[in-house]
Amino acid sequence: MEQLLIIEDDIGLNLGLSKALKADDRQIISCHDLKAAREQLLCGSVSLILLDINLPDGNGLDLLKEIKGKTPDIPVILLTANDTDMDIVDGLERGADDYITKPFSLSVLRARVNTQLRKRTSIPKNTPIHIDHFCFDFGTMTFCVGDTKVELSKTEQKLLHLLVENRGRIMTRGDLVDRIWTDGAEYVDENALSVTIKRLRDKLGAQEYIKTVYGIGYSWVKKDE
Repeated sequence: MEQLLIIEDDIGLNLGLSKALKADDRQIISCHDLKAAREQLLCGSVSLILLDINLPDGNGLDLLKEIKGKTPDIPVILLTANDTDMDIVDGLERGADDYITKPFSLSVLRARVNTQLRKRTSIPKNTPIHIDHFCFDFGTMTFCVGDTKVELSKTEQKLLHLLVENRGRIMTRGDLVDRIWTDGAEYVDENALSVTIKRLRDKLGAQEYIKTVYGIGYSWVKKDE
């Protein structure tokens, strides 16, 4: 059964969303603040999250970063009254799968929710990813460029996984560092990420795919696949 988590402090809107998205094969769970949402996320996996940015006990973008750091495959749609370009960019850079501003049509929201759920279930986990002449199998940790197998370090594997799973999106330097170097080290040399990016580009010959977004981070350019 699908489980949708709605994190919205407006009680009326939360109730309206719950009714609009209700289905026989779907469980709707409502939270009104970050504390309740974090407690709910500890109870088990959810299929999709609707997340308001402005919550009474903090910023939803902080929770978004936590979710994508632990369970990047769970789609998150942001709900917010903030509609400036900077707000949209900030949300997408932190890993949001979609972004809808208030007020919005419930029929449009339903369509976007269904689209994200289809995306999540259409590709089995650990299915090899084919992009042009690249083949990346994160189940067996096998990486090929054409017919040539490429050996990658654990750090390079983590970096590649984050980039290709989020291809078309900008991954900030801070987010990449936090999600790659998860061994509890208090300090990571600022140059470590740049060095790892260069090594990965060179090993894969992916200079045209792994792009630097100056002052922000990196992105695997999404082309027609």
